[in-house]
Amino acid sequence: MPPELNELTEALLKAAKTAGAEAADAMAVEGRAVSIDVRGGALEQAERSEGVEIGLRVLIGGRQACVAASDLSARTMADMAERAVAMAREAPEDPYAGLADPDQLARGWDIAAYELADPAPEPEAVALEADARAAEAAALGVAGVAQVQSASASWSRRTLFMAATNGFAGGYARTSRSVSAVAISGEGAAMERDWAAESRIFQADLPSATEVGIRAGERAVARANPRPPKTGAYPVLIDERVASSVIGHLLSAINGMAIARGASWLRNALGEDVLPAGMSLIEDPFRPRISGSRPFDAEGLPTRRRAIVENGVLSGWTLDLATARKLGMESTGSASRGTGAPPSPTTGNVALTQGPLSRDALLAEMGTGLLITSFIGATINPTTGDYSRGANGFWVENGEIAWPVNECTIAGNLREMLRRITPANDARAHLSHVVPSLRIEGLTLAGA
Repeated sequence: MPPELNELTEALLKAAKTAGAEAADAMAVEGRAVSIDVRGGALEQAERSEGVEIGLRVLIGGRQACVAASDLSARTMADMAERAVAMAREAPEDPYAGLADPDQLARGWDIAAYELADPAPEPEAVALEADARAAEAAALGVAGVAQVQSASASWSRRTLFMAATNGFAGGYARTSRSVSAVAISGEGAAMERDWAAESRIFQADLPSATEVGIRAGERAVARANPRPPKTGAYPVLIDERVASSVIGHLLSAINGMAIARGASWLRNALGEDVLPAGMSLIEDPFRPRISGSRPFDAEGLPTRRRAIVENGVLSGWTLDLATARKLGMESTGSASRGTGAPPSPTTGNVALTQGPLSRDALLAEMGTGLLITSFIGATINPTTGDYSRGANGFWVENGEIAWPVNECTIAGNLREMLRRITPANDARAHLSHVVPSLRIEGLTLAGA
């Protein structure tokens, strides 16, 4: 851990106490990132960013305020603390705001076991450019690809350190290496596009740029000459690469902020069936080399493995300290925050129970229906769960893909949809949200 981040948080806490804060926590975040874009065989854009941001939250009674800056001078930190204290004195009182008790704090974690930061050196810009060029060339090499809209490669490293007046102090680094491509088939009004992207914490784990480019090209070609689907009630199979968005709606609905406001379609569902029997949704912050892993949350509490849904039954909410206090519960160690905002609950790594069958086997069983490979926008009523989304994909007849579909609409109710899902076995284990393709019976489809 760079010692300067530790020193910055210590200085911020000292400034907060001097300015009159009763309690405070501080963050210091150092980031470096490089991204390269190529187009038409030429370098289109190269960006590099690096810097340090600092954030301070002060508490006076039940009032709090947050400030952030990128100037690291002692004068700026003193001004930040004085401004935050003045803001907190004018803020509305929140009886649930406050730091964790010292006996709640995370201790003794082994950050090396999480493997969140690749020890390999930062890649040279020329290496990233070579990846982007390889992805573009591979996509263009797919028969039927007319052009590549963009091909990119990037690398980043982010290091954070947190400290608070309750005695907590800790931090860690996180790295990422990515490559992506967007390919286009057809010409003029008949153009169709699709994409492929891969990202890993360790550079050695990243698939080849050529593989990514080929996948983008093949997907774009498969989308050529789309037709509208049939209108009516049909089963839908949501492809693995977008299926996590459906589970994301469930995660949003059990977020402590929505529950505390009473603004969730699952607000009264604790202890009730929300998924089919035998299916569970497990949060696990300890998976090595996964982007959502962490040893402690943004309030210094230890993270833990938990069943969000167990055997189909909703087991609990996702809570930080404030929402837990408001609901008369305990935090699930789920707080997240940026340098300029107070903590709020969020979910990290989750995995949904997978089924025994492949995606193709579920298609064969489905007979006639829609395979969705991408979504367009969303209209969701957060209190009722009524759901309507634009979608692209493929029409399925007799269990086989018949033709590509462009811009149809699907509709249903999330509470009912989730209880009717059938999972495939194709979830990718390296993702933070491990969710397989999902078949849902009886959705309403509207074609052109």
